[in-house]
Amino acid sequence: MRPNATGDRGAGREAGIETWLRGPVPGVDRSLQPAAHALLQAREDLTRVVPTLTDAELWKRPGGAAPPGFHVKHAMGSLDRLMTYARGEELSPEQRAAYEREREPGEAASALLTLAQRTIDAALEVVKKTGPEELFEARAIGRARLPSTVLGVLVHAGEHTARHVGQLITTVMVIRG
Repeated sequence: MRPNATGDRGAGREAGIETWLRGPVPGVDRSLQPAAHALLQAREDLTRVVPTLTDAELWKRPGGAAPPGFHVKHAMGSLDRLMTYARGEELSPEQRAAYEREREPGEAASALLTLAQRTIDAALEVVKKTGPEELFEARAIGRARLPSTVLGVLVHAGEHTARHVGQLITTVMVIRG
């Protein structure tokens, strides 16, 4: 197993086994297991890395790249918005305002970790409440109302969250040399 951004080799994981290799997530339809596993892995990775960041590291922009703090804020804001679409709802004014603030630095690591844990837990509840009969229901995404399905939204939520957590870990590795 490779070292991660904090230098350990899998602390906080079940004997270093990634979530997708631990078996089915209880209460999640088999079609949605990959999305649930991606969200659980993101939660574990954030829980391992974010508390180790100083305020300076959290908002540092190496080479002009987005700072680690942005990746947490954006991943969680996007996850919240995607769950709204998955439920067939429209974004609230508060969600739209939060989107506009995603690039603003300032939150402490503890606040971002709390946000991440709360948002991922809420997203997992949406995944658990989604039955197989709903997977191919149409969903309209964004102001342009682009077409998708519940399955498409939930799969994208998992992959998008994982992508930003990976970018956060890579950025932290660059910052720390």
